[in-house]
Order: sequence, then structure tokens, then C-alpha cells
Amino acid sequence: MERLPVARNTALLSASLAANSATLQLSAAVASLTLVRVIHVEGLLGLGPAIVLASGALVALPAGRAMDRVGRVPVLAAGFAAGALGSALAAAGSAAKLAPLVLLGLLGVGAASGTALLARTAAGDMYPPERRARGIALVLFGAVFGAILGPAVFSPLISGRDLDGATLAVLWLAAGGFMVLAGGLVLAVRPDPREIARRLRTGPQRPEPPAAPLRELLRRPGVVPALLAAQASFSVMVGLMTLTGAVVVDHQHHMAHDVFPVIGAHVLGMYALVLVIADLIDRIGRTTALAGGLLLMALSVSALLWVTSVPATAAALFGLGLGWNLPFVAATAELADRSEPWERGKLLGFNDLLSGMTGAGLALLGGVALTALGVAALAIGAAVLVIAPALWILRDGRAPALAARRT
Repeated sequence: MERLPVARNTALLSASLAANSATLQLSAAVASLTLVRVIHVEGLLGLGPAIVLASGALVALPAGRAMDRVGRVPVLAAGFAAGALGSALAAAGSAAKLAPLVLLGLLGVGAASGTALLARTAAGDMYPPERRARGIALVLFGAVFGAILGPAVFSPLISGRDLDGATLAVLWLAAGGFMVLAGGLVLAVRPDPREIARRLRTGPQRPEPPAAPLRELLRRPGVVPALLAAQASFSVMVGLMTLTGAVVVDHQHHMAHDVFPVIGAHVLGMYALVLVIADLIDRIGRTTALAGGLLLMALSVSALLWVTSVPATAAALFGLGLGWNLPFVAATAELADRSEPWERGKLLGFNDLLSGMTGAGLALLGGVALTALGVAALAIGAAVLVIAPALWILRDGRAPALAARRT
């Protein structure tokens, strides 16, 4: 049997996500502040994150479809190129205090983020179903190093400086460097993971069957609960994460450089235990993992009602990231199992479209709630949004078992 470079490709994809993770932390920390500092309108606190999230969401479905047609590597590389250009525009707009340039830059950064998330499609391609959750986890694990790399680079650049346009420009230029590095790593992936999936599924010579339409994919068992959990977990997670800078600086009254350790702790929670999480999902089952992760998120965001110190806030954000990881990996594995390699990008892209648009809406609403009502309103609203789907998933997951016992 042909030996495929799965381990090498996994390492390269994982390293690209490490570089992307560093930029993700910067976006989470200062996207909410960049437009406020440039436009000087506090009511638009959530606009920066909403632009990033909406851009990523709108790119996700066409990027997923393109991955199914031309392969994973060209699309991922194009996404990182958009991120590099967007970072440069955000830097120029921050330095010159030109809102249109900042807006265009955030669109590019968002497009890169939405495309980079689809690297898990490539991870799902290269591993059989019984090892798929762990394969996805191995690729995502690279983001752990980004969680360390981001604060190590960004905190010294901002320490002791006012968070003005010039400082923001330096930060965004550094983020652009990370995007260039990520693109170079992705271009070294050979053969394309989609080709690996095709060989594992059909063999080298057999043609691919036609892809099922999206409406048919949505009717497959397990797809809707996975989509619901992924949408709730991702949108609440990014909604909170992108407003962390405002919470730490404007409401808890800490220094600007304190944002990056908090965001770093959150990203560590998202990815540091991903290999353990993957094994746990295989043991407890995907339904339990989907609901359990959502409930852990609810507990973590509730902690923001009383914590005010940087270490305590970092611990709460770590728990939020850990809670997100469970449904994210479980839902990705479930959706990958329910789709063929030539339709997988489309399904995961549709999932990311829903999640990103909901996250963008929550960032906007969360920014308004945070400005008008404070941290408590943000925390309570986020908790409700993850508890409700968790209870539905648990009830829906028990129904087949109960029916089986009665027959």
C-alpha cells in the first residue's frame, strides 16, 4: 500500500495554525479597540470584531466549496495572503487614522481567520474515522504554540506605550508577518490532503461520485445537533473573546498589555488539552461532549460576574476556551464522518458561515450591552445562549436510546 506523508502534512498544518493563532490573539485583543481609537465612537465597540467575524463567515462557505473543487492547499494559502494584506491595511489605517483602511484591513484579517479554520477539513481528510478526532486535534494543537508566541511578541511591543494609532500599526504589521509565515508553511504541504482523502476513500484510479446537495447533507443523522453545538459554542466564544480587550482595559481598568496574557490563557484553554479532549470524546461519545462543553462554557462566562483581577479573568477565559474545545472537535469529527471528502469542505464551510454570522451579531450586541449595561449583562446573556442548546442536545440524544429500550 502507498505510504502517504500524513505526519509531515499534519506537522505543517499544525505549524501554520500556530502562526495564525498569534494573529487571532491580536485581533481578539485590539479589533474592538482599533476602530474606537480611530473613529472615537464608543458605541461602535463591537463593530471591529463583528467585521472580522462576518468577513470570516461569508468567506467560509465559498472557501469550503473551492476546497472541494481545487484542493485544500490553494484555498488556505489564499486565505493567509488575504490576512497579510489585511494586516498591512489595518496598520496603515491605524497610523494615518483612516477608518476606511482599517475597515478593509479587518475584512482581510477576517477572511484569513475564516479560511484558516477550514484547516480542520484537511485534518479530517488524512485520517480514518476511528482516528479522525485525534487527527483534527493534532492539527489544532499547533495553536498552543501560537498562544505562547503571541504574548511573547505583542506584549513587549505595547508595554509602556499608549494604545494609539502608531502602537496599533506596529502590532498589525507584526500580525502580517505571522500571516506570511503561515502561508509559506501551507504551501509546503504535499500532496494536497484532499488527494490523500480520495486515495483512502476510492483508491488512486476510481472516479469520485457526485457530491450530495447541501440540503441532503443536513438531513443526515447527527448533522443538526453538531451544527447547533458548533454554532452556539463558536459564536459565544468569539463574541466574548473579541470583547476581552474592552473588558480588561475599560471595565476592569487594567493596563493595555494585560490583555495579551488573558487572551493567551484563553487560547491555551482552546487548544492546550486538545489531544486529551479528542481521546475523551472517543470515550464519552459525541452527544455528551457537545452538551458538556456548552455547559462548561456557561460556568466559565458566569465567573465574569465576580472576577476582576487579571489572573482570575485569565482563568475564566481559559475555562471558556476549554469548554469550546469539546463541541468544536466533536462537531467537526461528526460532520466529517457524515460527509465524503468531495463534499466535506462544503458542509464545514456552511457550519462556519452560520457560526461566524451569529458570532458577528453577538459581538455587536455584546458591545452595546457591555457599553450600556456592563460586564454582568454580557456574562448572563452568553450563559443563556449556551445552556439552552446544551439541554436540547441532551434531550435529543437520549430520545433514540429511550426508543430503543422500549422496542
